[in-house]
Amino acid sequence: MGISLPHILIFAVVAILLLGGGRFSSMMGDVAKGVKQFKKGMAEEDHDVPAKPAPRLQAQPPVDPNPQADLQPMEDDRPQV
Repeated sequence: MGISLPHILIFAVVAILLLGGGRFSSMMGDVAKGVKQFKKGMAEEDHDVPAKPAPRLQAQPPVDPNPQADLQPMEDDRPQV
């Protein structure tokens, strides 16, 4: 059982009654200012850092799946059901 729309509305009404309308709206204004500052900071960060290319991977020789030819897979020692 999750939180549905009626639960959220009841919670919002109770919060407004407890905190008062003015206090609640000022808190939401502060949250909005914080989001705007965060977005502005992220945009400035992108412009300040020069773009550098990603490092290239070094070419490696192919891997031999069985370097020792005399190795064999283990026998299955699990009990048979």
